[in-house]
Amino acid sequence: MPNRLFQGIINQMREAIDRVIGVVDEGGNIIASSELGMIGEVRKGVIAAGVFNGPLICVDSSTYKAFGDNVHPEYAVFVEGTDETSRHYAGLIAISLEQIKKSNDEKFDRSNFVKNVILDNILPGDIYIKSRELHFNNDASRVVFLIRVTKPVEISVFDIVQNFFPDKSKDFVININETDIALIKEVRPNIDTKDLEKLAQSICDTLSTEFYCSAIVGIGICVTGIKELAKSFKEAQVALEVAKVFDNEKSIISYENLGIARLIYQLPTTLCDMFLKEVFKKGSIDSLDSETLFTIQKFFENNLNVSETSRKLFVHRNTLVYRLEKIKKLTGLDLREFDDAIVFKVALMVNKYLSSTPVKY
Repeated sequence: MPNRLFQGIINQMREAIDRVIGVVDEGGNIIASSELGMIGEVRKGVIAAGVFNGPLICVDSSTYKAFGDNVHPEYAVFVEGTDETSRHYAGLIAISLEQIKKSNDEKFDRSNFVKNVILDNILPGDIYIKSRELHFNNDASRVVFLIRVTKPVEISVFDIVQNFFPDKSKDFVININETDIALIKEVRPNIDTKDLEKLAQSICDTLSTEFYCSAIVGIGICVTGIKELAKSFKEAQVALEVAKVFDNEKSIISYENLGIARLIYQLPTTLCDMFLKEVFKKGSIDSLDSETLFTIQKFFENNLNVSETSRKLFVHRNTLVYRLEKIKKLTGLDLREFDDAIVFKVALMVNKYLSSTPVKY
């Protein structure tokens, strides 16, 4: 990483400085240079001359100035020439690169810190100590977006998402595994969930339209404080897992909007199995065919309104009533009654959950 970083800066300085400039590591290897052909050359003389001991030193027609760690500098700038101008250039470039390196190191250190926090790889007591060392704003409101790539792609989704959020001091993009990328986004306090969902949708839309990448996004709850980021991350994970069971057509899933699905997902499967056996007659829920289940779904979508549901299904009202009566005989539940409808709705969700998760006794 430092090689690329230094080369990028040297390239920018090339036009302003009318001399060959570059950087050597502590082994004397040229790792960046305004003359690209010099990269990879070894200058063994710099080690013997004590270039990395700190002061400006002239060796082999070039001026060197070490930078990096104050005790054991890792790098040295070289400028062609041994005159006063070369010494001036070397001092200025060394200061510039040292500050840029510190900023870059801090950025990656902060990213690693955030990753350790959300993955619970750091002790709670160490979180506040480390956050103070890194000057991390502990009072900011943040939320975790978990972006999951649903189909393999050749592009680096991690790099793309990083480019979406260039402010590295406030937003952090963390590579979790091959499919999951966490975005820790600083937001205004009390931000509306709909605004978070719009942002997540824009990420999905851009990935889809510009990079042909299919992705879904789970959104945790907005939190304040570094320690709480782990909670928001787990909520984003739960959002994706719950959606996979109960609503796999959605691409944006917010933990706040999971409703009763979140409760069911967290119940022991043995308890869910007992609930189904108590609510339904033996095997009755399995006896409902696809047409009947579709009718039930539409009936719920239309708020238990018989007339509206029959119109949407393009069937006569009496036909729908007959189907509802048939369901009542099979299950003992009348979907036209609010209490029975609630029990039936929950039972269908529990059955769907059990179908995706084996019962453990």
